[in-house]
Amino acid sequence: MLGSLLASASVTVVETREDPVDPFLFPEEADVVARAVDKRRREFATVRQCARAALAELGVPAVPILPGPKGAPRWPDGIIGSMTHCAGYRAAVVARSSAVTSIGVDAEPAAPLADEGVLALVADEGERTALAGLGARHPDVPWDRLLFSAKESVYKTWFPLTGRWLGFEDARLDLAPDGTFTAALRVPGPTVAGRELKGFRGTWLIRDGIAVTAIVLPLTPPAPGT
Repeated sequence: MLGSLLASASVTVVETREDPVDPFLFPEEADVVARAVDKRRREFATVRQCARAALAELGVPAVPILPGPKGAPRWPDGIIGSMTHCAGYRAAVVARSSAVTSIGVDAEPAAPLADEGVLALVADEGERTALAGLGARHPDVPWDRLLFSAKESVYKTWFPLTGRWLGFEDARLDLAPDGTFTAALRVPGPTVAGRELKGFRGTWLIRDGIAVTAIVLPLTPPAPGT
């Protein structure tokens, strides 16, 4: 999934479709989910096992990966990363901060949103019109779920750069049938490589009942319109 989607990016991906029988947690991590239900504890532990395996490929020793502000993971110094999980899938993507600026990934079941009201919260009228057109041409793709996932990836890429909330309405998404998407920010973006970031470019993939979206922001983002 994400491993094939990001094969050409300067990142390390570890993913799994199963939870280990007894996934390891550091004591500090175990405290975070001490009162959570078993499903939540397993998701939390398995995705961190993926993250530590990915970090090991970069030569980084195993450390606790604790939630920070707004739930964003606290990575070791010099590391950029993102984690995601959904039913039947867990993954972590990491890189050195000398290689990329930020990463955001998300995984969702490859099925339409169960509640039609969610789309009204996630997408504006223009985005909903675009989804309807995509659905007419490619009815086998759950475009509403992909839009939701892509906006999650946008937020995960945005937050480490700004430490600020980004609402669904704060980025205009355009999905393309070729497995790419763009996000135009509707609020002032952070300064990256000496200029204001205006948006993001990402990729998506659907396989074996799972939809994934990903953004890997390079050290020098492309100029708007290029």
